Amino acid sequence: MSQDWPSWLPLRGNLRELSAYGAPQLPADAVLNTNENPYAPSPELAQAIAARVLTIASTLNRYPDRDALALRTKLAEFVNNLSATSFTSKNIWAANGSNEIIQSLFLAFGGGSAIGFTPSYSMHPLIARVCQVAWTNGSRRADYSLDIDSAVAQIQSSKPSLTFITTPNNPTGSAVTLEEIEKLAINTPGLLVVDEAYAEFSDEASAVTLIEKYPHVVVIRTMSKAFSFAGARVGYLVAHPSVIDAMFLVRLPYHLSALTQAAAEVALDFSTELLATVDQLRSARNQMAQELEELGLTVLPSSANFLLFAGFEQSSPELWQALLDRGVLIRDVGLLGYLRVTIGNVAENKKFIDSLSACLGVEI
Repeated sequence: MSQDWPSWLPLRGNLRELSAYGAPQLPADAVLNTNENPYAPSPELAQAIAARVLTIASTLNRYPDRDALALRTKLAEFVNNLSATSFTSKNIWAANGSNEIIQSLFLAFGGGSAIGFTPSYSMHPLIARVCQVAWTNGSRRADYSLDIDSAVAQIQSSKPSLTFITTPNNPTGSAVTLEEIEKLAINTPGLLVVDEAYAEFSDEASAVTLIEKYPHVVVIRTMSKAFSFAGARVGYLVAHPSVIDAMFLVRLPYHLSALTQAAAEVALDFSTELLATVDQLRSARNQMAQELEELGLTVLPSSANFLLFAGFEQSSPELWQALLDRGVLIRDVGLLGYLRVTIGNVAENKKFIDSLSACLGVEI
């Protein structure tokens, strides 16, 4: 619900009807609503970060490296190892979570309009509005999958400066193939922004492999999900150096703290350990999808670390509340008849399935 703002407050008119973004942060036995990785960093990684932070602490009277060069170099090496590319720090921009990356893109390139295909990540249109960029809600198929030919037609009709594709998509979990992204790139004016927050959970090749051929393709990644690093708030952009240079024009001074940079650099040294949970979560995702179907529910195919499901008789808010009453917090994403659940650890997943079956009156 939007807030009743006082008349004396000179809030911009296009913000008055908005509500602040945020999933409910409520106490629960199983917190499965924000797509976090349920597995905490190892004691070894925690100790390594603490040791690095202790070193950095003695220099906190000085500003951090405003270009985050060491972190950007490590991120380039990480991407290269994953996708057999040859990026350098000049191809990487790092910021406080992928949302700051999105905001910076709007600030730098939002002189025209932007389009995305909903339902998708709700922060794209919200940040566009905050940045006063005209946003078009592109359409999907009835099953929420993306029709590439239709998407091309919509892009060519609106002629946006920024086109957003989320793959795997949030909240549906569906992935767009590399061939489909290339078709979009061929037919997209301005920048084609590929949001890959959940890419590590997908079998599809990353769109970073298209950047050399299509320099207007830019890819947003994050350390929050697969890296179990949501609390550190580190996102990054992979793009042509000209795009990265534009980020310097709109960044805030010293926007990435010395502590954040240091923690992220250490985490990248532990990338093999951190990404080891991905296969575990993918397997648990597939098992949970099967269990949901055995309860008589419809589950959308997912390449992410969450599932969108439907087929229950209660309204979405009613079932959401019934689960919360049993200690399980999932996400009502605002789609009529659907709810979204993040894949948790073994105990959390069991708690969810047991609670859901009880709410549905189905024995398991």
